[in-house]
Order: sequence, then structure tokens, then C-alpha cells
Amino acid sequence: MAEDNQGTDTPTTAPINVPDKPALEGLEAALTQRWLDEGTYKFNRETTREQVYSIDTPPPTASGSLHVGHMFSYTQTDVLARFQRMTGKNVFYPMGWDDNGLPTERRVQNYYGVRCDPAIHYDAGYRPPAEPAKNQRDFDVISRRNFIELCEELAVEDEKVFENLFQTLGLSVDWDLTYRTIDDKSRAISQRAFLANLAAGDAYMAEAPTLWDVTFRTAVAQAELEDREVAGAYYRYPFFTEDGEKLYIETTRPELLAACAALVANPDDERYQPLFGKKVTSPLFGVEVEVKAHHLAKADKGSGIAMVCTFGDLTDVTWWRELQLPTRAIVGRDGRIIGDTPDWITTDAGRAAFEAIAGKTVFSAKEAVVEQLTAAGLLDGEPKKIMHPVNFFEKGDKPLEVVTSRQWYIRNGGRDEDRRERLIGRGNEIEFHPAFMRSRYENWISGLNGDWLVSRQRFFGVPVPVWYPLDADGNPDYDAPVLPTDEQLPVDPAADAAPGYDEAQRDQPGGFTGDADVLDTWATSSLTPQIVGGWSTDEDLFAKVYPFDVRPQAHDIIRTWLFSTAVRADALQDTAPWKHAAISGWILDPDRKKMSKSKGNVIVPTDVLNEYGSDAVRYWAASAKLGADTAYEIAQMKIGRRLAIKLLNASKFVLNLGATENSVVSTDLSVLTNPLDRAVLAQLSDVVAQATKAFENYDYARALQISESFFWQFTDDYVELIKDRAYGAAGEAEQASVLAALATTLDTLLRLFAPFLPFATEEVWGWWRSGSVHRAQWPAALEVSDGDTTMLATVGIALSGIRKAKSEAKVKQRTEVLSATITATESLTTQLKAGLADLKAASNARELTLVAGEGELTVSDVVLAQPEEAPGAEPFTG
Repeated sequence: MAEDNQGTDTPTTAPINVPDKPALEGLEAALTQRWLDEGTYKFNRETTREQVYSIDTPPPTASGSLHVGHMFSYTQTDVLARFQRMTGKNVFYPMGWDDNGLPTERRVQNYYGVRCDPAIHYDAGYRPPAEPAKNQRDFDVISRRNFIELCEELAVEDEKVFENLFQTLGLSVDWDLTYRTIDDKSRAISQRAFLANLAAGDAYMAEAPTLWDVTFRTAVAQAELEDREVAGAYYRYPFFTEDGEKLYIETTRPELLAACAALVANPDDERYQPLFGKKVTSPLFGVEVEVKAHHLAKADKGSGIAMVCTFGDLTDVTWWRELQLPTRAIVGRDGRIIGDTPDWITTDAGRAAFEAIAGKTVFSAKEAVVEQLTAAGLLDGEPKKIMHPVNFFEKGDKPLEVVTSRQWYIRNGGRDEDRRERLIGRGNEIEFHPAFMRSRYENWISGLNGDWLVSRQRFFGVPVPVWYPLDADGNPDYDAPVLPTDEQLPVDPAADAAPGYDEAQRDQPGGFTGDADVLDTWATSSLTPQIVGGWSTDEDLFAKVYPFDVRPQAHDIIRTWLFSTAVRADALQDTAPWKHAAISGWILDPDRKKMSKSKGNVIVPTDVLNEYGSDAVRYWAASAKLGADTAYEIAQMKIGRRLAIKLLNASKFVLNLGATENSVVSTDLSVLTNPLDRAVLAQLSDVVAQATKAFENYDYARALQISESFFWQFTDDYVELIKDRAYGAAGEAEQASVLAALATTLDTLLRLFAPFLPFATEEVWGWWRSGSVHRAQWPAALEVSDGDTTMLATVGIALSGIRKAKSEAKVKQRTEVLSATITATESLTTQLKAGLADLKAASNARELTLVAGEGELTVSDVVLAQPEEAPGAEPFTG
């Protein structure tokens, strides 16, 4: 690979240029532009797979606004990326924009005043109205291709805002590596992958019960479900046995009584065992159904016997499938009861009862059925009010129905035990961070009850790339689909003629019809490694980045994005898509609830970025471990800002003492003549080793905590202890020793903090080094064999004890100490002797007596000079 560093560690000495008043303000804009101009974060294609660290970056939904949750999770990814880059990795860090889905569709509709209809022909010269119509019924109706063009046009503006915010936050993304999930390349790859799945038998069409959102008029996958507690009621009414006895059931959905296909009870329930296999008749509609046994029936729920309707919920689907019940669907895709009386209702009374509910919404039909039951004297008692969980589409506001429809599926192990185990095995090829998140992946797979439904009855999205020939009567032959060639992708069957046909044959007997559906947005998002990595379009690049090193994402979409990506990679590449999965937690509001745009409790990131600065916000985000739900805390940002400012001021102090790039030591440590200087570098070496190990384990929060703890000890204790020597009071050799320790520590701290505080560290780096700290090598642990790693802490405790005595005496810290006694264990006394000269200079002490003793180190018998007798320099107040 070509040299990836940019001259940051060259031996030439950069001129020292320290500003009089260092400040964080303005760094983001200036340094961001410099990084862009210099290509600091560009991926180098002249590389091998072993040299690359590739990131499957989550593409944010580009149809709204970012919130602090984005800053939180994307910062955590960036910290990892910066560390890997500094270890010498060629980091492949792209950014995508997810503009393929309902949020974008809604935004484009409302922004331009348009609606999409795939049946409309493309108009190359179309422009939307200057002002959208107030009523959606008056919106322009345009082709899918025109709609996608408007989406891309609007997305450009949205993405500029997002990109600017991410750059302000300091994300080290290569901004030449961007994509949109609805652009031509993504659509082509999505369709190519679907066709590959189809050819391999991994995709198929089936007529089956399907969860259906009546508002959006689309099928919904299992992964898109959301349980919500809603008010309901149990209605109790009887079926009738062959000898006229009443058999009571209790249901929350009396409106589906006409769709009843059976009654079920638990096989161990002695109350109903005599009835298994016998027929009962439904009230109102007079339809005979069989009483059957099934282990899912709960003896303690309601009356213990359940009405199986096709379909009230997913349990009904299970019973229908496993008990081989007839299909008696009465709810249409519009959420209303069908208009024609079903043929299984044969009595005049039953037909009259059905006519009373035909065409009604399920809500109105429920009222009508309850009224009929009441009028017939069949409703037993008052309805029993309850709260119960009901399935909703995660973006919907009405309960889902289950309807029978023809849909496309991708095999995901939901109906195949071997595939299920193989996908669990793929999860074992991925190292989850934190490790317990693997169980969420495995539990989701274990709980699947069907294959992945990928077709959607929406207008906007990636079209299903399939046409169907029509027979002489105009009926489609679904068993002989017409497929595009690879060169034709992407295609839109609603606008493009099928191969071998012309447009005049569309929807004509003997001609063709296009599949009207689009693919689920996850069907494209599940291919982000393939899209950004260049699968099928740039195989040279794909070989250098795939499988990706890491997928960063939130824990709530393990079941959707992570799992679906594993499904596609397993089928297409026969691998796991990544080596690591870095799972972030949620940001919680003050009430400990997840922040989300749908809940209306989000905080706009620009406000906190402007007030506290990007490094402060990054500090807050990086202080939280992967997988941990974290409160939004301004206090933590204030701590981060204080740290960044302290880093500027401490660096200024060190450099103004005369430390230079040439003062930094690495292998030849002979200049270090003072035990305290060797001790601080030995301790720093331990910090580097621990921080490196933490980063390698994806525990960046631990790396930050270790580095920060040392930094404050360095500034609060070491810098105060060595001032006298640093100014030359102890001679040139001692001064050279301390300057070497200061310069080496500063150099190392800047590298340690660079992933977390990219702006402050880059600013300081430029004062005395060439190039960028973000292209510098990650620090290596020094071999300070005789350095005492705990010496600084011991001497620092003694210094704090003397300072405390001065504070309690209410005198200035420069007041001279005439004498004091320090009592400590023998080992600590040895450390104090080695640092005694610095301790006396820092505390302005004439005489310090060391006494061996047991227990903790104590400072006593402090005798202070009168204030007017106390000489000394002003303490460092960085």
C-alpha cells in the first residue's frame, strides 16, 4: 500500500507557534475545511484487504432532521475509526443516505404537492407547482420515475444539512464515499440481489395470510411490528352444539364471527375433551364449525375455548395452518368487511346478518354484530373491559389486520430449521460488542414464525423487477415470470415494457403486466455492505473491504437491519457480512424514555454544538459504553469542554517552557535523569498499554477514562511538581530531563485524546508538529524499565496534604513551609525520597521530614512562615 501517513512523524522540527489566548471557538469550521482540502481521511484504494478497516456505516434517514441520538452513536463509531486509522489501518469509512421509504415518500409528497402513481407515464420536462396544493386530493399525480427524481432533488438539500452537521461533529468520513439507497446504483444492486435470490430459490411468491396496514394499504413484515396496549373488551356469546347446548366463547373481535373456521381448546382441558371432533353452529350466521384441540389454546384465558377466525391475529394464522382449516376471509385490504356475502353462509338469517355488516369498517362492524347479538338475547352479560397488546405497524396508527394476498418472500429460516441454525451460526462468526447483544440476534431468529415478507404495496421504492405474461383471457401466469437482463437494471416494470414485448402489449390478453409492488426498504438497506463495497459493480474494491470489519448500529434494529443483512450475506456471499458488530444504546430523555422524533422528545444537535463545542459533545458520547442506554447530560458535556480547554492551556504551558518536537524521546531515554520524570513516563506507558487494549476490545469509554484520569494527575501534580526544574533552577541536565518528560507526555496525550477530542488535539498538534495528529501513529508503550509507576501518585498525595494545610490556614499557596512531617510506609517513603527535591520546590518548603509508619500517607506538623516572609512563584493556573 502507498504510504498512508502525511508526514506527521517526520524528524524535521516544526516551528513553535503557540497563540496567546488558545480557544475552542472557531476550530470546527477551520479544521474541517483543512481536513477536506488535505484529504486527511481519504481511503487509499492502492491497498490489500489485510491493511483495510472497513465500516458499514448506518445511513441516516435523509427526510427530516438529526437529533442528539445521532451525535451519540455516530461519535462512537468515529472514535473507533480514528483509533484504527492511527494504528496504521487504511480506513474505509463511507456515508449513505437512506431515502428509500415512507418518511421520504411523505416528505416529497408534502414538500412538492405530488403523489406517485406508477401507471402514469414519465414526463421528462415535469416540474412541481411553485406552491403545493393545500388539499392532498389536489396534488399532482406523477410517475414513479418523476417522483424518484424529485426525491433525489430534495435529498441533495437535506443531505447538505446532514453532511455539514456531521462534519461539524468531526466525523472522519471519506465524503467521496457516499450513496443513496434510492439512487440508480442502489436500485440496480437491490434488484440484482433479489434476482439472485430468486434464481437460487431463496426468494419466492406465495398466496398467504399477511399482516396488513389498512392506512398505508401495504403488507407489513414481522420485524416491523410494534405491540401497543389498547383498550378493548371481552364479549361472551354462545355457539350451539348438535343437541342444542350452549358453548360460550369470549372474544375481543366479535366482528369476525362470520369468518370463524373452528373453535379450539387445549387438549388437556377436560371441559372440552368430549367435544373434540364434533360440530357446533355459530350464532347469527348459522355456520357449522368443528371443535379442535391445539396446545396454544389457554385453558385460563376467557372461557378456555377460542374462536378461530381467518384471520384475527397471528395465532389464528398458526391454528389455520397447523389444523388445516378453511380460509374464510371477510376483511378487505381497505379495512372494511367485504361487500358480497360469502358462500359458506347459506341460511337466509345468516345472509341477512352479513348484509348488516357488509362494507363497514371493522369498528362499525363490531358495533353492528354486538347489536345483533344483543337483540337476539345471545350476549351474555356486559362486555368485560380490558387493556391488551395489539399489533401495529411501527409507523402506523391503526391496528393491523391479517389478510390473504399474493406476496414475495425471502427465506430467512422462519420455515427452515437448517437455515435457521446456519444463520445462528453466522452470528457466531460475528464478535458482538457488548457480547450479550448476540442473544438478541439469536432470540429473534429462534422466534421467527415465517419467512421475510419483502413486497410492499407502495408507490415509492425499489420496484420488484418482474413481469408476468398474460394468457388469452388476460390472466397473469405467476409461475412463468419474465425477468430483466442484468444490463437492463435498474428497471421499473410499471413503466418499462417486459423483455420481448412492447408497451402496446401492456395489460392486454396475450401481452404482459408488470409487478406493481416495491421491495421493503429493509430489502435494500440489508445490502449496504454490497452497495457501498461495490458488489457486482467494482469487484476489486469489494475484495478489499468485504467482509466488513464492523457494523455499528443501535440495539433496537438488530432484528431488522442486522439480521436482514446477515440473511442477504449468507445467501449471496456465503459469509457473515462483518467481523464485528458495535451495538450502541439509546439516548434517554429526563424521564428515562428513548429519544425519538416520533415521540417528540428530541433535542436539536446544533444548539448543544454551538453552546459547548463539538469536542464536548463527543466527550459525552464517548463516555458511554457500547450497548448502554445513556441519559442526555449537559453536565457531562461541560466536563468535556473543561477537559478540552485544559488540554489547550496545559499544552501552551508545556510548549512555552521550551519543549519541542526534538525533546520527545522514544528509545534512548538517557536524557531522563530524574526519577520523577522516569516515573511519569513509566506510568504513561501503562496508560498507553491499557488504552490500546481497551480500544482493541471496542471499549473506547474505558480508554477515555484511563487517559483522562492520567491527564488530570499530570496537570494537577506533575506539572506543579516540576516547575522549578523546568525553569532551570536545578541546572541544564535536570531541565533537559523534565522537558523530555513534558514533551513526550504531551505528544502521547495528544495521540490518546485524538479520537475523542479531534479539534483540540489537532489545534495543539499544529502549534509544534507538522501534518495532522489524525495521521500520526497511535502511541507505543515506552520501555522505562526502572520507572516507578506509582511514584507520581505518592508525591502528589504529599503535595495535596501540604496544600490542604495552607488552605485550612487561609494563606496563599506560595506561602513558605518552614517545616512539615510526612508519615508513610517504608515503600512510600522511598518514593518520597526520590521526589523530595521537586516536592520541596513545589510546596515552597524549607524542611520536610520523612517518617516511616503504618497506614495511609499523612502530612502533619506543618509550620508556615508569616505571609510577608513567603517568597515563591505564582502557581500554574491553566
